[in-house]
Amino acid sequence: MSHFNPIRAKENTHLTTARLSSRLRRAVRLVCAMTTALVAACSGSPPNPNPWADLPLQTVPVDLPRYMGRWYVIANIPYFAERDFVGSRAEWVLRDDGRIDDHFYGRKGSFDQPEQHYQFVDTVVPGSGGGHWRVRLFWPVYVSQLTLYVDPDYRYTLLGYPDKSLGWIFSREPVMDDATYRKLLTRFDEMGYDTSRFRRVPQVANQMGQPGFASPGERD
Repeated sequence: MSHFNPIRAKENTHLTTARLSSRLRRAVRLVCAMTTALVAACSGSPPNPNPWADLPLQTVPVDLPRYMGRWYVIANIPYFAERDFVGSRAEWVLRDDGRIDDHFYGRKGSFDQPEQHYQFVDTVVPGSGGGHWRVRLFWPVYVSQLTLYVDPDYRYTLLGYPDKSLGWIFSREPVMDDATYRKLLTRFDEMGYDTSRFRRVPQVANQMGQPGFASPGERD
């Protein structure tokens, strides 16, 4: 007949908890590694021919309350998560706790499709002046979002990713003239980006199929 041993039971409980914690840590590391590999594979970044490709990106300070609101995606480097979207935009809302509700809206494939909505939570990195955000895609996966430029009137902004595989041109208005677009691309070029990879995102129906605009089904 066996007898209950409280000391041994306590030791077993601690051992089981330790094993579970160890497994959880390994699972989290595995998820992070798999997500990093997935993003790298899906972005499929080709070699960057820009002579300033190795120049580190520098964020700029932003007035967060002024920076909030609606921004239209004028152009981006196409990648799996936003590819084939038209009429896409971001809407940022500053929360009482200092974090940012990050909403993405867009239509997949054509303007006839229903609008889709995705929401993320962003955290401003301390000491960045508001220019470096950590975007929570899903727990525990975060990515960096860098504000590389914002004009004095907060009409245009350039966002980037540390390795320059991703980039965005945002505007408060859905349509941007060619001269302004070229000036903003020049800024990306001076930062070391391969600007040939940028594609303009159709924001109105008559932009579909125009030179320089992304087309549904297009792949880099």
